[in-house]
Amino acid sequence: MAEIPKDSGESSLLASPRLRWWLRFLVTYAIGAAAGYAASLAHIPLPWMLGPLFVCGLLNVSGVPLQAGPHLREIGQVVVGLAIGMRFTPHLLLVSLELLPAMLVATLYIILATFIGALIMRPLARIDPTTAFFATAAGGMADMAVVAAARGGDTNAVSIVHALRVTTVVSIVPFMVFAFGEPGNVNTADPATSHDLLLLALGLVVAYLGAQALRPTVIPNPWLLGSLLPSAALGASGLLNVAVPGILIVAAQIMIGVWLSMRFRRELFVRLPRVAASGLLVGVLLIFAALAGAEVLALATGLPLTTSFLALAPAAITEMVLTAKAMHADAELVTAFHIVRIAVISSTILIVFRVYRFVLRSHYGSGV
Repeated sequence: MAEIPKDSGESSLLASPRLRWWLRFLVTYAIGAAAGYAASLAHIPLPWMLGPLFVCGLLNVSGVPLQAGPHLREIGQVVVGLAIGMRFTPHLLLVSLELLPAMLVATLYIILATFIGALIMRPLARIDPTTAFFATAAGGMADMAVVAAARGGDTNAVSIVHALRVTTVVSIVPFMVFAFGEPGNVNTADPATSHDLLLLALGLVVAYLGAQALRPTVIPNPWLLGSLLPSAALGASGLLNVAVPGILIVAAQIMIGVWLSMRFRRELFVRLPRVAASGLLVGVLLIFAALAGAEVLALATGLPLTTSFLALAPAAITEMVLTAKAMHADAELVTAFHIVRIAVISSTILIVFRVYRFVLRSHYGSGV
């Protein structure tokens, strides 16, 4: 007698969760794309990123089971990195070097602003000083959570505050820039670049490999910086000049917007409402600190206020660069400012933490 296969029922059971996952995945990005289109019709700044962020974030907090695709946010950052990198020229690199002192001073200003933000955050949120410091530091969310955990901080609180800071800045700064900023005169498309699909594929492969090479390092946001740096080197040298189609930029923004919306989980806000409220307030204060610093930076360097504000805005580099592109501002200079900020903060965060411990030595004891 032939034996009945034992895995027939098991395979159908296994297929069911997989099917539900794919359905949630497709519905999530369909909602994101529809939200982006609706936001574009409503003339909302950065519609293809903010539309999915607002709508999917609201649904996620409301308990609707959404599903972000693995690795899609990283792919979106690679696309943005290639698009910005291809616009670097030898002249732009020279201008960036001339502005390096201003970039360093701007980074010190950001460190000081977040330092003060930590001092405000600690009593407001009623959290320990270590958690307050790494929750407000202008570094990557994952990196700051790991460092905070190694020093006894609360990783959940750190993650919530960083998610709120990034989302608050991404949600508010584009509206401020579009409402009060002056549009730049930088062309978003370069007629000298090629639209060859094979060259585009080559550029994407190079950008992706560059991002993979940077992943093992301690540098935050390796997917954007790792893809941007080799792309900028190829673009500035003239070895590769390729135009990234607008549809890819739109897709990248949807991927990033959906990923940002997934950072908000209802259970975290229920557990730590005071931390969430304090993080929102500190995020708004950091935005106005960046605006005040941008006024000084614009006066000192002659840069447009829009470019200066986006260069100092305390959010992830990807979103500020996309805002700069939408405003026809100097997205490449905004990128350069953020690269310097990331490099300096990544290499000095523990030194600044020691200064912070010294200022609050009564809470840490005599050992500094």
